[in-house]
Amino acid sequence: MKLREMTIADIPAGMRLKDLAGWNQTPEDWQRFLQSNPKGCFVAESEGAVCGTVTTIIYEERLAWIGMVLVDPKNRGQGIGTQLLERAIEHLDARHISTIKLDATPQGKPIYERLGFVAEFEIERWTLARQALTMPTEHQLGKPELQGILELDRIVFGADRKHLLASLHQSAPEFTLSVSRGNNIAAYSFGRRGARADHLGPWMAEDESGAREILDEFLRRSQRDTIFVDCLKSNPFAGGLLRAVRCQVARPLTRMERGSNAHPGRPDLLCAILGPEFG
Repeated sequence: MKLREMTIADIPAGMRLKDLAGWNQTPEDWQRFLQSNPKGCFVAESEGAVCGTVTTIIYEERLAWIGMVLVDPKNRGQGIGTQLLERAIEHLDARHISTIKLDATPQGKPIYERLGFVAEFEIERWTLARQALTMPTEHQLGKPELQGILELDRIVFGADRKHLLASLHQSAPEFTLSVSRGNNIAAYSFGRRGARADHLGPWMAEDESGAREILDEFLRRSQRDTIFVDCLKSNPFAGGLLRAVRCQVARPLTRMERGSNAHPGRPDLLCAILGPEFG
């Protein structure tokens, strides 16, 4: 088994591993990883075939994200996932990134703890299965409004990720939503069309009213029968809103951090994260 940098040519192999795991990413998501940090995404090869992956994204040199830790089921139990994680951490340490974060499943959490990660907060994956109705989209955001959202997201997330969010907006502009109170943005969201479901996130709201407006409009605009939302368990109203539209909790996740966490952002304002692979 050997480790090497991931390339565009490896995307079909990454998609194969993603499909084996039942995850929601698309080829466009893999391209986002490689465009964001082309030297920081890695694959493991065994007998000439890709059997594992890991990706990293660096946000404004303030913090980095590790995602897409995948190992072919037939190659599990050989320490491949741990070696990929260690390679990703080595790359980020060499870049002098003081904070590394990821979202861990219960199965992965003990491995991350052994590598120096500690829990920051809890997340729940909510899913909605429904019969969607095709609804016209009357309004899409203009550039000034989008710029205001991107500036606010830097405060909420803790680092600038405007290039990633602009990519999401370009692919699915109908899911970029906002609610204003006077001259201030009180709520916003982005969304993605995944392989299995439409994904709401990030979803930010200062109050329950704004959060409800965003959720209702996202569900109206989505044309998919399945919706994913990765909701912060500590949010005082998001879970109730999701339950009210018949979403159900599918699985837990733990946001974990390694390092100083000097730029934690404002998780108290988040209803849902962008996704475990992006933060």
